[in-house]
Amino acid sequence: MSEINWDALRAKANAAMKKAYVPYSKFPVGAAAITEDGRVVSGCNIENASYGLTLCAECSLVSDLFATGGGRLIAFTCVDAHGNVLMPCGRCRQLLFEHSAEVMLLETVSGIKTINQVIPDAFGPRDLEERK
Repeated sequence: MSEINWDALRAKANAAMKKAYVPYSKFPVGAAAITEDGRVVSGCNIENASYGLTLCAECSLVSDLFATGGGRLIAFTCVDAHGNVLMPCGRCRQLLFEHSAEVMLLETVSGIKTINQVIPDAFGPRDLEERK
């Protein structure tokens, strides 16, 4: 894996954040990731009056991943309206794990970590393959 330009990736997340639809919380979030083939995918949160139907930026990012050809994520970052790095919630960590390369890196509030560090002992597609 080549060196990740975290500043450039964060800039993509900031651009996505500016497209967020957040009339209720007023808390826009943007996310961006690099795929194994070098594409950058991004997403923003999209709220709904029925709060449980709100889409997180990570959900939007995974939709972009598949809309642009699929693959696995190797690096990920997420930002708020001020450009501060955010840690994905547990649900979103599981979503990212599902679509990550084994050594995916995440920019977190406490530095760069692997997907396995932010969701240890996660269950996902690799487990299903091992148990066939």
